Amino acid sequence: MKIATAAYPLDLLDGWDAYAAKLTGWVEKAVAAGAELLVFPEFGGMELATLAGPEGLKDLETSLRTASDFVPKADALHSDLAQRHGVYIVAGSAPVFDPGLGNRPVNRARFFAPSGAMAAQDKQIMTRYEREVADILPGRPLRLFETGLGRIGILICYDAEFPLLGRALAEADLLLVPSCTEALSGHSRVRIGAMARALESQCVSVLSCVVGEAPWSDLVDVSVGKGGVFGPPDVGFPDTGEIAEGVLDHPGWTYAEVDPAAIAHVRRDGVVLNRAHWPEQAGRDASITIEQLR
Repeated sequence: MKIATAAYPLDLLDGWDAYAAKLTGWVEKAVAAGAELLVFPEFGGMELATLAGPEGLKDLETSLRTASDFVPKADALHSDLAQRHGVYIVAGSAPVFDPGLGNRPVNRARFFAPSGAMAAQDKQIMTRYEREVADILPGRPLRLFETGLGRIGILICYDAEFPLLGRALAEADLLLVPSCTEALSGHSRVRIGAMARALESQCVSVLSCVVGEAPWSDLVDVSVGKGGVFGPPDVGFPDTGEIAEGVLDHPGWTYAEVDPAAIAHVRRDGVVLNRAHWPEQAGRDASITIEQLR
């Protein structure tokens, strides 16, 4: 399969037509390159807040609610593009006020199939900014998606830094990691997390990111990163684990060819078998002896 992962700039758009044209152009470029799975980043949906003009951006709370209000219309567009081009698309995540989860938003990525069908994955663990400033809450539990490209899981940004969340998705062939980080250190943390999850589960992880400046938003004002696709540094994969990476802070798609058979093979007969040997940790971490050595 061919994967396209985005380093995506957020624009101040002057209306719905501008947004539709931008998204359509990005999708068509990836499709022309042969991509079957397109991954947009965390908070890529925040540019929806600009569609209401200055009134939609007057403060953080207003921008969260404005972006959420446009999500259903954006979902319809993503569904149409996925169906029209016969591809899978992970939309840029957005704040969503879900009445079933309370009166605060969740950070939700929506996943579209070639049939036009949609599923969703919410972020599980909030960063300090999300919990202390934006008051964004954890959403619905992790899901594993059975697709025509294999089993796919989504760990949104910070979630990829937690191994037990990755282990919960150990049956996934692909782990998608949409991210948004304001500094190289943040991008490095998520990148390292994505690589670690690929190592532990002997799968392929796909990192997308927001890049550039968006001075109209306190949430995504500066973003640093590059797209990347990673695998276990083992048989059938690059020795570094780096299948493909983009250029830091350079907008555009990063493409990678991934063979599902290589994932199955390394899990069955790799030089090491991290995924199969994971349960052997049980008990060995239960009681730690503190021993004086001075």
